[in-house]
Amino acid sequence: MFMPVYLDHNATTPLDPAVREAMMPWFGERFGNASSRHEYGRAARKAIDEARGQVAAAVNAHSTEVIFTSGGSEANNLFLKGAAALLKPGLVAVGAIEHPCVREPARQLVRSGWRSEQIAVDGEGRIDLQAFEGLLADKPRLVSVMLANNETGVIQDVAALAAKVRAKGGWMHCDAVQALGKIEVDFRALGVHGLTVSAHKIYGPLGAGALILDKRVELAPLVAGGGQERNLRSGTENVMALVGFGKACELAVTAREERALRLAGLQRRLEAGLTQFGARIFSAGAARLSNTSFFAIEGVDGETLVGKLDRAGFAVASGSACSSANPEPSHTLMAMGVEAGLARAAVRVSLGAGSSQQDVDGFLKALGESLASLRTLAAMAV
Repeated sequence: MFMPVYLDHNATTPLDPAVREAMMPWFGERFGNASSRHEYGRAARKAIDEARGQVAAAVNAHSTEVIFTSGGSEANNLFLKGAAALLKPGLVAVGAIEHPCVREPARQLVRSGWRSEQIAVDGEGRIDLQAFEGLLADKPRLVSVMLANNETGVIQDVAALAAKVRAKGGWMHCDAVQALGKIEVDFRALGVHGLTVSAHKIYGPLGAGALILDKRVELAPLVAGGGQERNLRSGTENVMALVGFGKACELAVTAREERALRLAGLQRRLEAGLTQFGARIFSAGAARLSNTSFFAIEGVDGETLVGKLDRAGFAVASGSACSSANPEPSHTLMAMGVEAGLARAAVRVSLGAGSSQQDVDGFLKALGESLASLRTLAAMAV
């Protein structure tokens, strides 16, 4: 069966065979409710505790600080809404290029008396420090800035931002979903109150994530019930997914440095080829993830090009997978001041563990053929 080359790892990653192997017993012969007190329940609890320790170790946290969730979206909502429910309403400030699962809950807090502001970024997608200082003067109670952007790959200096927020008495959250496994993610060094991570971005299963939460921070739960996860996320735990999450975290830490170095070489090769087609590579002047290239070729619609490349056997994206149903240009690029027409031309290539030089070269060849085809059709239409 024909399988297209997968170059959309920022959307999701394939399940690592070692992760699948760790999960397999929990698909059949092993089962049990971790809240039960018999042997089946104790075995499930032991497996979850081991996974919790693996996740904690991956981000330099204590296992008691790991709150398991169904994924990154729930973890982000848990921190923002859970904190807001216990704080006096004030200002919530989030980066202008945050994922929708941060921007939307921040916007929803307005209904509860909060004020919501977006923190501007510069033309490379980095937090605008002057704008940030301006918002800090208003003493925001909640601030959220992602560690690495899912579209451009830009890495923010979250530790420096968090220190400023703490000095003003605010709570700092960081969405590190796209960063884990690609760069070092250190909960202690970042100095944040809450940190979000997810399994399916690091070759683990869908449906598992975690909020790493400073033990001094109190949140109101989004899901009430039996009191699981320190009474912050009730519900019977998905043991097989959490086991997979733990194993994926363990593997991600082991492979991170070698993989990042190899992908950086592929990224350079890819972007050298892209420039020959006249592509503009967004955020090329900023520190970025070594697997992510977000580019546009003026006059070529991004969605159309993605479709052409898909038919040629290469799976890429025109932006964030969670915004694929939205016909509007990338909010990340718009926040960076990119003209709307060029933003609509944007295409994202995100490399992964299985990506090779052959994949990159094949993609560039298919891109050239696709561009030639589109330009021929455009000329015929005139």
